Amino acid sequence: MNWSNVDWLLILEASVDTLLMTGFSLVFTVLIGLPLGVILFLTSPNQMMANAPVYQALSFVVNVLRSVPFLILLIVMIPLTRVLAGTSLGVQGAIPPLVASAAPFFARLVENVLRELDPGVSEACRAMGANSRQTVLMALLPEATTGIVAAVIVTAIALVGYSAMSGVIGGGGLGDLALRFGYQRYQTDVMVITVVILVVMVQVLQVVGDRLVARLNRK
Repeated sequence: MNWSNVDWLLILEASVDTLLMTGFSLVFTVLIGLPLGVILFLTSPNQMMANAPVYQALSFVVNVLRSVPFLILLIVMIPLTRVLAGTSLGVQGAIPPLVASAAPFFARLVENVLRELDPGVSEACRAMGANSRQTVLMALLPEATTGIVAAVIVTAIALVGYSAMSGVIGGGGLGDLALRFGYQRYQTDVMVITVVILVVMVQVLQVVGDRLVARLNRK
């Protein structure tokens, strides 16, 4: 491997693109997935707003999106991505499919976190006359904060991997760099560097997330 031929500026730009894709996608994923997860929990059997048709319909949509491989979802969503983002290429074009793939995943994590809470929390709120909105905002979500933060970290790590795969259709970032230079031009050094950077990103996210969760647990 000839490290002197590596374009470090290009690698830096690709790393920034990967961080932008992950960051913006994570924001939209939480904005969509958190309410969806709460609704899934509330409409599930034996909960405050139990509604079998609504729960089954939402659960079906979530399961379908989660079961579609991300690379296939990238390709299938190209027309919709062009409508939403104006392009299917680059950082901007990668965000819609990233959100479509990660939001259902995050919603399920949120639903599971809420299910693990002590049922006595909801019962106490009902006894005090709180409605569903008050119970969720003032009791359930505060109690589930640690679990939700952990779910955000898990989702962020998954998005790093998804963002790398978006390079297959010109999504930009480290995945695109690895494909164009590392694979198509047989530049092993570029491939190794991109893999190392992705591993470092994941490790940093995990360490920061673990420390944040530990701090919340102490509180």
